[in-house]
Amino acid sequence: MTSKVSKLDSEMASANGTQSSDGVGPSTSGPVKLKQRIGLFNGCALIIGVIVGSGIFVSPKGVIMESGSVGMSLLVWLLCGLFSLLGALCYAELGTSIPKSGGDYAYIKEAFGELPAFLFLWVSLVVINPSGNAITALTFANYVLQPVFGHCPLPESAVRLLAALVICLLLFINCYKVSWATKTQDVFTVTKVLALVIIIISGIVWLCMGNTDHFQDPWSGTILSPGSTSLAFYQGIYSFAGWNYLNFVTEELKDLTGDQSLAQFKQRSTVV
Repeated sequence: MTSKVSKLDSEMASANGTQSSDGVGPSTSGPVKLKQRIGLFNGCALIIGVIVGSGIFVSPKGVIMESGSVGMSLLVWLLCGLFSLLGALCYAELGTSIPKSGGDYAYIKEAFGELPAFLFLWVSLVVINPSGNAITALTFANYVLQPVFGHCPLPESAVRLLAALVICLLLFINCYKVSWATKTQDVFTVTKVLALVIIIISGIVWLCMGNTDHFQDPWSGTILSPGSTSLAFYQGIYSFAGWNYLNFVTEELKDLTGDQSLAQFKQRSTVV
């Protein structure tokens, strides 16, 4: 009878992940944690993939219109990049000081308590993130369907259906497996960076062909009104949005201190 009780205690201890009183059973007690599968390259790809989105392809038009000159627009881009770099480094410090996944929610909870963090989480869940994802998905659907329909107007139902399909597919990939999500992010990041590289090379070739009219007097036509300057900076900052996304997966980083800081610095330098 005693041996049966001891065996039962040992089995219960094993099921609970703790050692029994006689030392039998695995010593795997402790809180459940996310697996650390995200490395430096995946972290850089995650942030670059989030930042290099629809904004960086659309915002340059608004920046040049509101700044009024090539020189001023380049200055706006540089200052926006430096500003976002400071924010990213601050978040890297927060990520290493408070090693919890959740990003803004985890930090608000740590600083101000559960109620403000709960309210922020629900506002993000219901309003901020869905609207941003919907805009990105609709933009993607428009670009994909435009070659199919040519000069004909795009059917609104087709655009919405494709956008919904893309969101559902990405949701499934993120929920199913972390490795799938990181590989998908890596592929999309490389694709978008290649597109930017093609644009940059085309611009350099255009300049080498002698088309330097805009750089003869780069500050000509500069608009210095507060309203226009604010709008120019708003457009530039919007293109850098997403530098805080690495902090949503802090617990999944293989080397928290090194990878997070290096990823923030490298991706910001790359995007700038």
